[in-house]
Amino acid sequence: MANIKVVFHSGYGHTLRMAEAVADGAGAALIAIDKEGNLNEAGWAALAAADAIILGSPTYMGSVSWQFKKFADASSKPWFTQQWKDKLFAGFTNSATMNGDKLSTLHYMFTLAMQHSGIWVGTGMMPSNAKAAQRNDINYVGSFSGAMAQSPSDSSPDEMLPGDLETARLFGKRVADTAARLKG
Repeated sequence: MANIKVVFHSGYGHTLRMAEAVADGAGAALIAIDKEGNLNEAGWAALAAADAIILGSPTYMGSVSWQFKKFADASSKPWFTQQWKDKLFAGFTNSATMNGDKLSTLHYMFTLAMQHSGIWVGTGMMPSNAKAAQRNDINYVGSFSGAMAQSPSDSSPDEMLPGDLETARLFGKRVADTAARLKG
């Protein structure tokens, strides 16, 4: 079994809920970036030992949260030694609007993974885009790059749609399956 970590920041709890679904699908452990954008030494050590790192952040103003960005900037230490080279990477995000420029957030995560010489895993899911599609379908938001969810700005994390959470769970499973195949 591959060693998979989900490192994420959550501002209001929605991204935490999504991280839990991703981790459930991947059989992964969660590593939370704190409200000041920091990761403790145990978190850094866990990422160094991981076979796959799944990145998660809410989309704020068309990109990752400042807390996630601080973590990303701090990852220059493992970058310098190429400590994360050839690890699998994947990413997920949530925003209040259907688009919300979530793809910009995933592109940021993809670029971070490439800077670390990582290997990116997308969703591997077809979008729910037929006339019969319903908002609660799997991959209704229609992302190939990483998992996306949408939570209205006045909703609680408990109100997240089961379809978005199942998309996140299946995404985590895909990362785990890919990691297991590569690990041999």
